Amino acid sequence: MHLGRTVFSQLLDFLPKPIFDQCVRRYQGNRRIRTFSCFDQYLCMVFAQITYRQSLRDIETCLRALHSKLYHCGIRGIVSRNTLAKANEQRDWRIYSDFAHALIARARTLYADDDFGVQLDREVYALDSTTIDLCLTLFPWATFRRHKAAVKIHTLMDLRGSIPSFIRITDGKTHDVNILDDLTLEPGALYVMDRGYLDFARLYRFTHHLCSFVTRTKRNFDYSRLSTTPVDKNTGLRCDQTIRLNGYYTSQDYPAVLRRISYVDPDTHKRLVFLTNNFVLPALTIARVYKCRWQIELFFKWIKQNLRIKTFFGTSINAVKTQIWIAISVYVLVALVKKEFRLQQSLGEILQILSLVLFEQVPIGQVLTNMSIQEHNVADCNQLLLFDL
Repeated sequence: MHLGRTVFSQLLDFLPKPIFDQCVRRYQGNRRIRTFSCFDQYLCMVFAQITYRQSLRDIETCLRALHSKLYHCGIRGIVSRNTLAKANEQRDWRIYSDFAHALIARARTLYADDDFGVQLDREVYALDSTTIDLCLTLFPWATFRRHKAAVKIHTLMDLRGSIPSFIRITDGKTHDVNILDDLTLEPGALYVMDRGYLDFARLYRFTHHLCSFVTRTKRNFDYSRLSTTPVDKNTGLRCDQTIRLNGYYTSQDYPAVLRRISYVDPDTHKRLVFLTNNFVLPALTIARVYKCRWQIELFFKWIKQNLRIKTFFGTSINAVKTQIWIAISVYVLVALVKKEFRLQQSLGEILQILSLVLFEQVPIGQVLTNMSIQEHNVADCNQLLLFDL
């Protein structure tokens, strides 16, 4: 029987502690702190995310029951719900944001060669946002509706490995299109967006920075057709056109030509019309790339179902951002574990396994790799056979 380190302690091997310490020093997170460091806070919140804790009291009760194992898991301070609540309230959320970005950079390197369904020799990103509803009385800073509060998580996701590369947390009233101003565009990359990001002045930045975009048009779209390329309608394509904008303001916002592609999805029979500034890729490839945008919807669904980002342990904007960024780091941590052990299980299955064995003293690789249950039909030697075979 293995009596070594706990699974939680072995998970810390995937967390670069020197980089975390750099993030803490950058924002003076441990200034005048004696007993409950930022790393203690981070590990307590990671424990809450992995084991599906519901409240600060729940976290305190469970960790105090495991008090004899906490020191070897990296938690050196005394766990108290008041101390943890104060830490979430006051310690700069950018510490955990920067650390999550460090984990993201490592994960993107490991998943750089993964296939996402379309063979392309360039970076492909999907941009979208998800809304988390909140109580207006408890979160008055997160304005959304007259009687409702919410926060938005704007995400730019690398489709290779479904790893988020850019995240911005705002109140619910922030329009999605404003996030285009915050993106650092990569020359040669391809960005896939829905029609909520249709702003021609901002989209012209993509052309100016030598990168491509794929989005959908709106119904009141005014344009002039310049030329048409023949398409194979058996593939679902209906047209492939080169167009120019007609509107007075839109033509000034986007003076270059655009490519308009009409496509009928063979599964849903829904007609989709795409706009792109890419004239090199085949029209069918553009349609397939846009279909891969669904991966970011699955990412939002996953983090809402498997992580604690719909109920919060604090009501301030700092506490909310801290919890969301730590949840993102847990998602990336599970992705790193999956890649390290070359697991076939989904991220949700891996997280469920970890939630059950977090404080077991077994090798983490053994727990995650020995998943196949073999049934051996062995005849009992004391059981007489009724028939001779």
